[in-house]
Amino acid sequence: MKYPKSAKALKRLKKKKALRAHLVGTAEVPRLVVFRSNRHVYAQIVNDLEGRVIFGGTDLQDDVTGQLKKDSTKTDASVALGKTIAEKAKAAGIKKVVFDRNGFKYHGRIKALADSVRAEGLEC
Repeated sequence: MKYPKSAKALKRLKKKKALRAHLVGTAEVPRLVVFRSNRHVYAQIVNDLEGRVIFGGTDLQDDVTGQLKKDSTKTDASVALGKTIAEKAKAAGIKKVVFDRNGFKYHGRIKALADSVRAEGLEC
């Protein structure tokens, strides 16, 4: 594994490893993984027992960007992504997920995505 250059990134990876020791996604209750870059947010629904991604999404997709206004923020994009992910999960018959914040603080765009998923009726 290549270690990051910054202490902040190394700290996030240590938190990520500690979180993943406790979180497991199954076929009945998959794991909702969130990754946040400086510009965008990515989310995936993962079944760890089979080792496969059920589906994923990003705030770059047309169905997400179509929900946004011209002057919307990155947090607004996270909310729209959460709604899209929740709709896809309902269509796939998923009612409950395990939320994996991937070592990021539960704050800002991560919290906005989780809240919008919950608002759409997906339990996490």
